[in-house]
Amino acid sequence: MTGDDIHNTGRRSVLQAAGTLGALFGLSGVATARPGREPGPKKEEILVGVDDSVSDAEGTVEPKIPNNAAIVHANETLGYVVVEFPENANERAKENFKENVLGDRDIAYAEENATVEAFATPDDPQYGQQYAPQQINCEGAWETTFGDSDVTISIVDQGIQYDHPNLEGNMDGSVSDYGENFAGSGSDPYPVSEGEDHGTHVGGIAAGGTDNGTGHAGISDCSMLSARALDDSGGGSLSDIADAIQWSADQGAEIINMSLGGGGYSSTMDNACEYAREQGSLLVAAAGNDFGGSVSYPAAYDSVVAVSSLDETESLSDFSNVGPEIELAAPGTDVLSTVNWDDYDEFSGTSMASPVAAGVAGLALSAHPGLSNEALRDHLRTTAVDIGLPEDEQGDGRVDADLAVNTDPDEEPDDGDDDDDDDDDDGGDDPGDGEETTSITDTLSSSWDSDCWTYGWQFEDTRRVAIDLEGPSDATFDLYANERSSCPTTSDYDHISYTWGSDEEIVIEDPDTAADLHVLVDAYSGSGEYTLTITEYEG
Repeated sequence: MTGDDIHNTGRRSVLQAAGTLGALFGLSGVATARPGREPGPKKEEILVGVDDSVSDAEGTVEPKIPNNAAIVHANETLGYVVVEFPENANERAKENFKENVLGDRDIAYAEENATVEAFATPDDPQYGQQYAPQQINCEGAWETTFGDSDVTISIVDQGIQYDHPNLEGNMDGSVSDYGENFAGSGSDPYPVSEGEDHGTHVGGIAAGGTDNGTGHAGISDCSMLSARALDDSGGGSLSDIADAIQWSADQGAEIINMSLGGGGYSSTMDNACEYAREQGSLLVAAAGNDFGGSVSYPAAYDSVVAVSSLDETESLSDFSNVGPEIELAAPGTDVLSTVNWDDYDEFSGTSMASPVAAGVAGLALSAHPGLSNEALRDHLRTTAVDIGLPEDEQGDGRVDADLAVNTDPDEEPDDGDDDDDDDDDDGGDDPGDGEETTSITDTLSSSWDSDCWTYGWQFEDTRRVAIDLEGPSDATFDLYANERSSCPTTSDYDHISYTWGSDEEIVIEDPDTAADLHVLVDAYSGSGEYTLTITEYEG
């Protein structure tokens, strides 16, 4: 751990190691330090411990030290003394002393007076009013990294007050005005009204200034872009949002947060999210606030990580949407963050949970910069903590910043099959341990015909299923799929493929195998033979 890895200035201290036991158990038996002895790290000192049979540590060690050294502290209860060498003493002299003193049977050990670092509790004055960073174990992550400025999180939302005292230091200065405006005139993504707080709040959660002596602590100190796609009323058109997603990906944003949703499935939005995924961005979105309703779009798209909301007790927030698309859970009730103008407030919603997960993604990518977006997604899910909620409420569990940062992706188990680790770690296509392919052929008699097929799962732990439907060369159709107890309809479905062609495919990650898979084709043209191929992957 280096000075570059940890912010040291003004940090409140919780000792990382039990090097100063007097702080915990009182000072009985601890000799007073010599006059002039300063607190803090002691790079020129050697700790010499005596055998348990020795009753006078200082008297035993004193005759053994060289003329240029001195005992500056003694603890007779613990049986050690501190021997200080001059600042100009070379390392060989100290090593010789340790070797020589260890030759005495009364000496138990001789070691450097190593520097003990404090846990990374930031100095932000409102940190004590927060619970979200603590709940997801940010302090353990911050020991390694507060976030790399080379990692960029784009906030597709309302405008961000980019000159807020707790945000301006993390705004991405490589882009004019720190972003782009898609929801109004001009290109400046700055908020335009008093009530346009949502984007500033969301941005402050994901990448507000941390350990900077100002306001609250954001999850990461990654760089941030403001893609203003919602106006001051909180609404935005599909095209504006899709454009903002595409722009964010083109800027090279490694992570795109979308604390927005509604309106049902949209091919335009789906295509925008898929475009960003193909460009290498990890998309993270809020599940929605319909009090147990189904997961909203864009969170429900396969290319997007859907995040549900937890409260301070790690219970599901009563407003949070749920469903099989949920991959992660994060704190979203009464989350403290920045608001306009230079202020702070607590907001609730899955809109708050999503940037918590996005911030953790930024920390993880800062610690593991070689991860692809798909490998990062897998890593966040693998390191999430099961908090005992149903899978449709928590997905793989609550995000954990400490585990995401300090767990090596190369060491993560792949369901006991090490042969697949390399493929999973680099975002490869190998989906698991085994696969089963089933083909079904049927004939649609005319245009505007439809049919539904039911498929029973072959594996207990299906990781992925690919659904491919090929029709006659003149066919055009939509393909729908449900992991439910009934067939989908054109207005009620879990997954859709729509490109106006004769060959459509749906890929479902971690499908819900509690009910059969149902696949519906709705043909606009092309009568004849249709072949449905379902490939199920185990793992």
